[in-house]
Amino acid sequence: MAEATNEFMYELLKKMQERFDKIDFALSDIKAEVNNLRGSMVAMHGDIHNIYGTLARQDQRLDRIERRLELREMAEGPQKPYDPSPSDQTP
Repeated sequence: MAEATNEFMYELLKKMQERFDKIDFALSDIKAEVNNLRGSMVAMHGDIHNIYGTLARQDQRLDRIERRLELREMAEGPQKPYDPSPSDQTP
């Protein structure tokens, strides 16, 4: 087994320190990317929330329109169903 001299240990510790610095730098990059992803997710969540709000308003408007149409149909009286074929044509 090789003898562990002070110079050998010093060189080994320097190399380990360099590798730890590289790992620390890479970890900082990963943290920044995760924070960017988190920001994007928050923005998408807000967009989805806005879409749901818009859809809810459209649904309310459609319900109001349907209620008004039903009231108008009741006021006009009974109507016969739509028949796409003309009744006065003979084949």
